[in-house]
Amino acid sequence: MGQKTNPIINRLGIITGWLSSWCNNYKDRIKEDFKVRRYINARLPKGIVSRIFIERTLKFITITIRTSRPALAIGKGGDEVETIRKELKKITKKEIQINISEVKRSELDAALVSKGLVRQIENRSSYKKLIKISLMSAMRMNAQGIKIQISGRLNGSEMARRETYKEGRISLGTFRADVDYHMEVANTAYGSIGVKVWIMKGEIYGKKNLYPLLGKSTYKRKRKISFKKRQN
Repeated sequence: MGQKTNPIINRLGIITGWLSSWCNNYKDRIKEDFKVRRYINARLPKGIVSRIFIERTLKFITITIRTSRPALAIGKGGDEVETIRKELKKITKKEIQINISEVKRSELDAALVSKGLVRQIENRSSYKKLIKISLMSAMRMNAQGIKIQISGRLNGSEMARRETYKEGRISLGTFRADVDYHMEVANTAYGSIGVKVWIMKGEIYGKKNLYPLLGKSTYKRKRKISFKKRQN
């Protein structure tokens, strides 16, 4: 089962939370969320947005943008954020609050890694060299494992194929494993090329932190309890 489902969706409510927080009027809400995310991704420079969190109240929407380049997202004197807020207010017809969260280690973010690969593949760079650099960068930043899968007409070959590159371990069947996942599509002159990235950052023990942006990180290492303490 872990090999066939989205690792993030498979862990919803266990160690991960939802990207959107609301519970009623499903049809209108999901359509509005799609428009908000599409506008933000089109407005900001390509490849710098990791995740977009949307939290709703009755007449208020809080949007948190995780990005590797917060200076570009904020703009000079906050002009870019203010422009985005005004445009989203026209789209949703509600009050908008925008928070910018920085991704300090972009090498450990599956969305940023896959978007970076797609951008360079579209510029006709060697995909093998790019993937090896991404694997080495993630392992250097203490990732427990990373897997990258690329499929399509690689290097313009006549027949499409799929190639998988892996370093370390990826525990897709373990619910406590913190596995980040993202998929992007590169539009090249010889067709579409899909890029999937899995990054395992470790295992989560203790209290589950469903919304890491709203509180402190709860990533902990498993404590080793001695035999004497167990007897007491």
